[in-house]
Amino acid sequence: MQLLDEMLSLNLLTPEQHHEIGAWVSRSKTPDKIMQMPAHLWRALEMASVLMDFDVPQSMRH
Repeated sequence: MQLLDEMLSLNLLTPEQHHEIGAWVSRSKTPDKIMQMPAHLWRALEMASVLMDFDVPQSMRH
């Protein structure tokens, strides 16, 4: 959940998205269940992930 918290602190997720994604992941007992997360939450998570990559200094990228 640390990554979700970081996305929230960077304003890449709304508090509502953070809560919904965190709740979904917490109650999902298997990776397959996590993969069944609603599409609107996946889109928010994917966009936040892409935006985080833009924020990483070039010297730190692998």
